Amino acid sequence: MNYGKSVLTPLSFEEAVEGAKARLRDEGFGVLCEIDVAKTLREKIGAEFRRYTILGACNPHFALEALQAEPQLGLLLPCNVVVQELPEGTVASAVDARALLSMVENPDLAGVADEVNVRLGRVLEGLT
Repeated sequence: MNYGKSVLTPLSFEEAVEGAKARLRDEGFGVLCEIDVAKTLREKIGAEFRRYTILGACNPHFALEALQAEPQLGLLLPCNVVVQELPEGTVASAVDARALLSMVENPDLAGVADEVNVRLGRVLEGLT
């Protein structure tokens, strides 16, 4: 996967979701939204899907810096962290901010992207 990083965690699904939220807070991110994909698909179209939660995370300092450098960047925010159940176990993933922001082609975003990746990497490491 060239647009994110994933780790297999020994934690249960619930522990991984709560752990990701706690570690995001520790890294200066707030969780702006939490999407229960299985619940949404079941309610909207009657489809069954594995447990899959999307956490929309935002660090306000990095968001401000990035939005000042690129006014339309809100189209690519927030940074998503996903926790899902797969046959091999619970998997936590985080977007690669550098890959995401590369489509903008604004070199002023490189430092923000790198710092976001460092922090999201620590979030994932904390779940292993």
